[in-house]
Amino acid sequence: MDVLTAVKRSPFVFPLACLAVLAMVFISEASYWRSVNSLDELRKMGTARSAIQGLAQSILDAESAQRGYLLTGHKEYLEPYDTALPQIDEAFKFLDAYYGEEPVSRDIVGQLHGLTETKLSGLALAIRLHQEGKAEASRDLVLSGIGKEKMEAIRLLGAELLKHETANVTEARNAIYRTMTISRIGVAGLSAISLLALFLYLRQSSAFEKQLQQQKRLVQAERDRLEIEVSHRTTQLTELTQHLQTAREDERSRLARDLHDELGALLTSAKLDAARIKSRLAGTAPEALERLAHLVETLNSGIALKRRIIEDLWPSALRNLGLVATLEILVREYAEGSGIQAHCRFEPVRLEASADLVVYRMVQEAITNITKYAQARNIWVVLGMHEGQVEISVRDDGVGFDPKLQRGSAHGLVGMRFRVEAEGGTLTVQSAPGQGTSIRARMPQSTARGDIGSHAQI
Repeated sequence: MDVLTAVKRSPFVFPLACLAVLAMVFISEASYWRSVNSLDELRKMGTARSAIQGLAQSILDAESAQRGYLLTGHKEYLEPYDTALPQIDEAFKFLDAYYGEEPVSRDIVGQLHGLTETKLSGLALAIRLHQEGKAEASRDLVLSGIGKEKMEAIRLLGAELLKHETANVTEARNAIYRTMTISRIGVAGLSAISLLALFLYLRQSSAFEKQLQQQKRLVQAERDRLEIEVSHRTTQLTELTQHLQTAREDERSRLARDLHDELGALLTSAKLDAARIKSRLAGTAPEALERLAHLVETLNSGIALKRRIIEDLWPSALRNLGLVATLEILVREYAEGSGIQAHCRFEPVRLEASADLVVYRMVQEAITNITKYAQARNIWVVLGMHEGQVEISVRDDGVGFDPKLQRGSAHGLVGMRFRVEAEGGTLTVQSAPGQGTSIRARMPQSTARGDIGSHAQI
């Protein structure tokens, strides 16, 4: 089953599938961007924690460097102090920007600013007093405990900011977990809905397929019944046609016998009477003898006409001389009467008596059609064996016709086909406008009798 068939069968399948895909993509993208935002917030929170811790560490470093310098008097101890000052400025710049939209944290950062400035001012004052040679004043300032209180306050404020950031980190992580959970639930739900929809669709498709198969079986059963009926009717029509042809041939045979026996006897008797009258009137009545001679010629013409009619009704040569000789006589008389050049090749074949008559009638009908319609100059008649079957063909070089067009004069060909098929043979007709016509029949040979053929050129 292809995709187009499935879509045509159920027009809601494709929109629902697209909707499910869009929903899954939406859930996936929403979860992704929420997770990305949460991770960005976590990164900023981590930077803020580092800045808070770095600020406290830088203040401690500055204080340690100041005390080392005051104890030793060596200026190299002031290097950590000088390094810590710009680090403290950078940390405050970040914290000011980061907490700019949070009032509580912004106030804490402001307090840190004040305390840090006070602490750094105290450190700077102690260093300056020491550099001015007022070591005693510098030592008293350090031992006064003011710096310790400021440092403790800075530590507490830093710890409060770290606690706030820890809460923010926990909330961000929980938000990521919630997003992942919602995404999993959404994907699982959509997957379950998709599976349910697929199950319903497959069940519907299965029911439809069963219905379609049932309809196919019904159609096939009806088709088989109709084929049997057509075959039965065809068999009946074939048997009826064969019966009609047999009845017609029997009637022709009866008429031929009647004409031969009764009409022949009458004509022969009349000719004998005319001969007796002629002998008695010899030399006495010239006019009567002339009339009597004309009567004898008329009787001879009648006898010849009777013979032609009998031969047309039932070819006596077929029974007395065989198929080959009868076909030679038929084609020769046709060629002499029409002036058409006939080319024949007849070989010995073995056919049933009824099949001999079918072949004779086929050639006779083909010659009749050529005379009426073909306007041919040459005909070719061939009788012989081909692939174990007897083959008879009649071909002309006339005007031809289109076999696909229904012709009102095609009853002769239809009759040929029925008679040939009734004997277990096949008949084919090949023709085209301007290319002549070829009629070919193949029939099973008989093993009961034989016929001696010959070759003839007429």
